Amino acid sequence: MGYRVRTPEGELAYPTLRDVEVAYTQGLVEPNDEVLEDGHSTWRKASSIPALARARPEAKGLAGRTQMLSVLAAVALGAGALTLIMSDSWPRRGLGIVLALAMSVLLTRLTAKAHKRPAPQKD
Repeated sequence: MGYRVRTPEGELAYPTLRDVEVAYTQGLVEPNDEVLEDGHSTWRKASSIPALARARPEAKGLAGRTQMLSVLAAVALGAGALTLIMSDSWPRRGLGIVLALAMSVLLTRLTAKAHKRPAPQKD
């Protein structure tokens, strides 16, 4: 079963929905583009098709690196917290506990952002 995608530049044909999904994640098909399945007469927005709505375009530039930087920051905070907690000084242990709490907040934010759906793109 084939699919046709109508963009402002024209129409494209894809043999399967998986091919449309790959094009969607690569940015060739935008959320506002219309998709028609062969044998149907109704055009649907790409963002309204569940398989495409779950697909996320790859992050580019700084947005693609923020997750890696957050993970590295969490590792650094964890290593620092462990080092301070293992020391003999109680004030250092307290600082280690504070760093461990900061690491848990950072990891909570990172997890929430990783599972959050991307906002619809506006033209």
